[in-house]
Amino acid sequence: MSENAIARSVLADQVKESLLEAILAGRYPPGSRIVETRAAREFGISQAPVREALRGLEALGVVEILPFRGARVRHPSVGELIEAYAVRFELEALGARLGVPGMTDADLTSLVAAFDEMQRAAALGDRHAAAAADAEFHARIVRLAGNATLERVWRSLEPFSRTYITLIVPGADAHWSAHLHRPVLEALRRHDPETVVDALRQHFAEAEARLREGWETAETVVPR
Repeated sequence: MSENAIARSVLADQVKESLLEAILAGRYPPGSRIVETRAAREFGISQAPVREALRGLEALGVVEILPFRGARVRHPSVGELIEAYAVRFELEALGARLGVPGMTDADLTSLVAAFDEMQRAAALGDRHAAAAADAEFHARIVRLAGNATLERVWRSLEPFSRTYITLIVPGADAHWSAHLHRPVLEALRRHDPETVVDALRQHFAEAEARLREGWETAETVVPR
């Protein structure tokens, strides 16, 4: 690979991260278009790195690229989100089994800090900050395993789940979501991997039930 190609690849990664943060922050809501030429002007670069960045977001499941219509932020089905929940549970359960036996006091302190940030953001009504703290809490569980492959696979799903659960899930409640993490934190305090796995299983089961209920309620009030 030439130096120019390497430089373009690095630039594309930077653009991808910037666009992903903009999506997570709600600046590009689901269904909105991301215009290559406009993004290139905003970043002060050519269209090639932007195009590559959009392909990377497409691989994450966050963006879809349609022929002659460009890129837009995806609006998934409830089924897709529930599938992502199922996979995330298995990945985080593996992270707990590998990592909890060696968890340090500093690790636990960082998990408590993420939980406290969730509570603080929920109290302020900041759904985006609460979702970011939620993601950090789960990321720290996965990170306990010290397994780069596990973390990489988990991170390929996290933006997908966080974006849509934060921005479009009907009836999303930051207070409820923050409270949902308390039993997981209490299980972590016990330093028993299977107790943490059981708490995670219950966590995702309750999240899935809330997701289904919110979606069904929303559909009943949509004008036909």
